[in-house]
Amino acid sequence: MGNRGRLVVPLELRTHARLAEGTPVVLVETAQGILLMTREQVRDHLRRQLAGTDLVADLLADRRRTAGSEDAA
Repeated sequence: MGNRGRLVVPLELRTHARLAEGTPVVLVETAQGILLMTREQVRDHLRRQLAGTDLVADLLADRRRTAGSEDAA
């Protein structure tokens, strides 16, 4: 890391990862360390993590539970 906080990604790794100058990247902190991902990789990773999850149904169920407990009070 440079003195201005800039990361230098070696050419071999940039080539392998198809990173061009100016490619936006995201640093993600995990229990195992820090991951460097492109925005597209983050998007795809999140989609895989959320696959099969119905966020709208979960939110509605939570709202119904909250409303039910408020009505009982």
